[in-house]
Amino acid sequence: MSEEIPEKTPETGAPAATQPEFTPSPAPGAGHAPGPRSGGRPGGGPGGRPSGGPGGRGKFFRRKKVCKFCTEKIDAIPYRDVRLLQGFVAERGKIVPRRLTGVCTTHQRRLTRAIKQARNIALLPFATRH
Repeated sequence: MSEEIPEKTPETGAPAATQPEFTPSPAPGAGHAPGPRSGGRPGGGPGGRPSGGPGGRGKFFRRKKVCKFCTEKIDAIPYRDVRLLQGFVAERGKIVPRRLTGVCTTHQRRLTRAIKQARNIALLPFATRH
């Protein structure tokens, strides 16, 4: 009189015969769409950079950039000083943004005006040849 008792799985406690053997993977493209803040790239933070949270590479301390013109107390940016202006112009001829150079807003405006004046009198090139 031995009754056959169906084996139960440890996770759910349901009989093993009622559970499917495998779960089919979703169709390509039917997966999770990236959220509005995720940046759409793998790796953590926006732009694919690792975040400082769990699983990231730790916290990265970036020193606050200080305006070169404020520290050296330069009020007027001369358009004739090509060496000074070339430090704020990229290789292709574009003006480097504030967030990369650390220049304050007022000096960035004056710097932009001086670069444009220097370009107009052919001290600086508008663009480089590639």
